Amino acid sequence: MDFKRDLRVALDEIDHVFQTDMEREFAQIEQAVSQARRIALHGVGREGLMMKALAMRLFHLGLEASVVGDMTTPHIGQGDLLMVSAGPGSFATIAALVNTAHAAGATTLCFSAVPDGQVPEACDIPIIIPAQTMANDQSAVKSILPMGSLYEAAIFLFFEFLILRLQRKLKTSAETMRSNHTNLE
Repeated sequence: MDFKRDLRVALDEIDHVFQTDMEREFAQIEQAVSQARRIALHGVGREGLMMKALAMRLFHLGLEASVVGDMTTPHIGQGDLLMVSAGPGSFATIAALVNTAHAAGATTLCFSAVPDGQVPEACDIPIIIPAQTMANDQSAVKSILPMGSLYEAAIFLFFEFLILRLQRKLKTSAETMRSNHTNLE
């Protein structure tokens, strides 16, 4: 096993994910986030960890962001945004949350690798990140990274650049973000 060779392959795979122009996707998310009264985020498994990382950074920007399942997550409705990740296109729990959010009048946004998946098709704003997920890791074109790691790494990077763009749009300083960071660690 050659670490540097494997790293180069993995970085090339991540680079390939971002070869498509994603300007429209960033603009859609920026608009939805900046218009939202409250933002609730959810994902399952490792995708859920990436969604929690995004929730934390949105909170650092001074936005009212929470993670579905936490006891402090408020009721969402009209004017709110539910952001979910369904890399393979469908998870029963996420589909149910999207239905609940729609019934309450909230806007829904889904990150997925599968444009015609059940969850992205049900959401108001589908954002497609074209990367291997656990559901398609047995295909002919296979990432060097295991299972859904390519998708998870790609959404993490996508989220970091989204936060950078939102930080600029909202004119939020690094000092303000730092002051919103917990001091209870």
